Amino acid sequence: MSVLRSISLAERQAIKRDILASNDTFVAALPKVELHVHIEGTLTPSLRWKLAQRNGMTLGLKRTGTVYHTLEQLEASYELIVSRPGHSFNHAEERFTFFEAYYDGFEVLVTKQDFYDLAMNYFEHAASMNVRYCEPFFDPQGHTRRGVSWATMMGGLKEAQLEAERRLKVKSKWTMCFLRDMSPESAMEHLEAALPYRDMIVGIGLDSDEYLRPPSLFEAVFSRARAEGFHLTCHCDVGQQDTHDHIRQVASTMGGTGAERIDHGINAAEKPELVELIRRNGLGMTICPWAYMRHEPLDEIFPRLRVLYDAGIPVSIASDDPAYMEDSWLIHNMLVAKKMCNFTNEDMEKLTRNAVSICWAPDNVKSDILQELEAVVAAFS
Repeated sequence: MSVLRSISLAERQAIKRDILASNDTFVAALPKVELHVHIEGTLTPSLRWKLAQRNGMTLGLKRTGTVYHTLEQLEASYELIVSRPGHSFNHAEERFTFFEAYYDGFEVLVTKQDFYDLAMNYFEHAASMNVRYCEPFFDPQGHTRRGVSWATMMGGLKEAQLEAERRLKVKSKWTMCFLRDMSPESAMEHLEAALPYRDMIVGIGLDSDEYLRPPSLFEAVFSRARAEGFHLTCHCDVGQQDTHDHIRQVASTMGGTGAERIDHGINAAEKPELVELIRRNGLGMTICPWAYMRHEPLDEIFPRLRVLYDAGIPVSIASDDPAYMEDSWLIHNMLVAKKMCNFTNEDMEKLTRNAVSICWAPDNVKSDILQELEAVVAAFS
């Protein structure tokens, strides 16, 4: 029996070259909304190196004791990341897990300036892709457990947020994620600590290692978050054990009546009853194709995306952790979805409208983006 495999780094790089060579001016011109990007996952090797030098740190992989003596060594390490836990599609050339790389990167985030630089780096990338509004995720527990204060973290993020709106015309709100491999009690403590920052935080999510950590473990904290006026979303990682049950919980019971969005969750396409549940309950979905290409076969990723889209579910495309995924940002995810799903320009317009409709921006922000979208569509008609 043949074994399905994900594609190699070289194959992913070839796909990236191909989609960029298409010079798709329509997708480039679209005013974009990004709803699934981890701010810590935008920590590029060059920025990580800069922050480490500024903070007097030595970079390396903790588990093996590996030390990176040059920026080039650090850059090379970003190409050696295996699939997330629970996935069976790995490559012989890969050496350490996504979560090892991701959380090791947190260590260089120490000062308010570090958090400002991290966020500003993302906002500048976003502006270059015509992103008009975004709701980046952040993981406060990954910072407070290292002794970083809320004032340091939120102060840096807030300054970047304000400057991005003023200088780059990129508006944003933050979505705070709980680490599901930490306790529900820790999540509740962080929810309470976040209450003074409601002017910045619009939504509450759940991310990190999903293995044996169903959304139901966090029911009390999500119900509290909803009562406090926050919007709700949750990661349902692709190919994980019990993923269908996790999707069902998110769609129907999280916070009492179900969340408003599902992050990832493309395994729902395998179960018509889940597709119907998501559609009937009006959930949006944030899909990050490049994230799945490391550990899922292409002929499973994109047909699932097509099933969800064709079912009328408001799917939006996003980038997840672009710095750790071959430097593949929102534009690359949109282009690969267009190519692999045979989406037309009209489909890409619809995906853009979906992102606007399911975002948690004020109505006037949505209206401005839709007006710009109409102008772009008219210009290409």
